[in-house]
Amino acid sequence: MCDESKLAEWAKQAVSRRQFGALTGAAAVAAYAAGGTAAHAQGAAGLTERGVTFATPDGTMDAFIVQPASGKHPAVILWPDIASIRESKRNIARKLASAGYAVLVVNPYYRDVAGEQFADFAAFIADGGFQKVGPWRGKLNAEAIMRDAAAIVGWLDQQPGVDTARGIGTQGYCMGGPFTVWSAAAVPGRIKAAASFHGGGLVRPDNPMSPHALLGKVKAALLIAVAKDDDAKAPADKTTFAEAAKAAGVSAQVTVYPGNHGWMVADSPAWDSAAATSGEADLLALYKAALA
Repeated sequence: MCDESKLAEWAKQAVSRRQFGALTGAAAVAAYAAGGTAAHAQGAAGLTERGVTFATPDGTMDAFIVQPASGKHPAVILWPDIASIRESKRNIARKLASAGYAVLVVNPYYRDVAGEQFADFAAFIADGGFQKVGPWRGKLNAEAIMRDAAAIVGWLDQQPGVDTARGIGTQGYCMGGPFTVWSAAAVPGRIKAAASFHGGGLVRPDNPMSPHALLGKVKAALLIAVAKDDDAKAPADKTTFAEAAKAAGVSAQVTVYPGNHGWMVADSPAWDSAAATSGEADLLALYKAALA
């Protein structure tokens, strides 16, 4: 799990992947920071992207959506890691949109702040990000995320580029990993695939809202991608989750990947190209099978 000790290790490495976090243009920055709804200049051939806002029971959520410029496509909800929305996450969304999905990158901290707070993980570490986001992150319990998920799905299903005849996928990184399971439990009729990459807190002993304890409400196929260093710290968690999924009749691929916590995220010091490529392939296979 991404904690203060992990961030301290990363800070000592003095690693910056800012080349992955460079913004694509001043217009995109201005539109997203304002939560605007005007389409951005196309960042990739055949895609449209824009910043959006919409109501939830707890306020006004801001997000970034990218999708093919024409046609209807299955929607995907992307829950970011602790550093929230930034260019590395928008690039993940763009790549997935190029494969035929309407991808919404949400700001989980919208109750407190709007828009991008950190350009990349190097900025997060340098600016004391863990302490800054602590109060915001503390509000993101299961009940809050489940309310958000219902509002997100409701908004997505009103968008002309979303194919409502097909299921919705959701993927999350680090703290966003458990959010995907909570989302699937909140809207089981629509969310049919959920992927957690190096997610923390999937197994919370004696907590009735632990993701693994809510699998009886889930109707989605799951990909639980575990970091090798996280597994070394809590080796029983993968077995506990897999057994809970089996008992609930939920299809779950629980796999330890050959990458450390953060391996899927290009601006993370732990990013691993080969392991990330494997994770992306498994994600696409999940969506192809479950969102048909």
